[in-house]
Amino acid sequence: MADDTLAVALLTETFHDREGPERLRLRLGQARAKGAELAVLPELPLHPWFPASREPRPDAADAPGEGREHGLAQAAAAEGIALLGGAVVEDPETGRRYNEGLLFNERGELLQRYRKTHLPREEGFWEAEHYEAGSDLPNPVPVRGFPVGVQVCSDVYRPAGCQLLALEGARAILLPRATPGESWDRWRMVLRTVALISGAYLISVNRPEPEPGVPIGGPSVVVAPDGEVILETLDPVAVVLLEADRVRAARETYPGYLAVRDDLYARGWGRVSGDDTHPYASRGSRESLEGSL
Repeated sequence: MADDTLAVALLTETFHDREGPERLRLRLGQARAKGAELAVLPELPLHPWFPASREPRPDAADAPGEGREHGLAQAAAAEGIALLGGAVVEDPETGRRYNEGLLFNERGELLQRYRKTHLPREEGFWEAEHYEAGSDLPNPVPVRGFPVGVQVCSDVYRPAGCQLLALEGARAILLPRATPGESWDRWRMVLRTVALISGAYLISVNRPEPEPGVPIGGPSVVVAPDGEVILETLDPVAVVLLEADRVRAARETYPGYLAVRDDLYARGWGRVSGDDTHPYASRGSRESLEGSL
């Protein structure tokens, strides 16, 4: 069946310079020529890494459907490939800004906008100074009949979102990121663990190189639902085939078959949800303890 597989391209490159739009279309065309049906870009691929500084960037956000979001949609439609990109988008009603993962189909139609939920606030990654944390639960979206879910970077360090996506049917979780090369060993361990406990592919595409004052870099990766790393790459374009049978097998064997005690967890979360003294309590947009790199 056509929906039992999905060919995904990892594009380990950013596109924020003058030649960026043309180069993005070139890379998408290369991915399509290699058989890819969906391309995944790094975190904020059309932006320079402005969270390196605490200084405000008035030009960093666009209205929904405009600017960088519009450019991503055009590129997907022009090359006939589904695309996960991202941009900082300003809510026209509230004026609040969010780091949004933007998923388009091969016609450039927006399938989902997901707002990053866990924001770092530390040297080189002053994200909570520039945009706010999202507050919507993620949900899976079919891409050519293959259900995928979206998280962004530090969200994976709070894996409830990934587990929820898998429980609701996502076979793959797409995770754009911007992380230092020196922390890759830790990220690799976390990505493998979350794939294993979710029973879903985990596809994470990194920004490829250092940016002013921030040592960003390190591989992009595909982890199978059983925790095996099946691709680890620095190549600008790499394609992997995802298979529903591998997801089903992972969920039928240990630990995939273990019960998910949602009733039990809900009671536990209820105990700490209103306790601001708890070290992991939600702090809204502050999130000073979350998303450590």
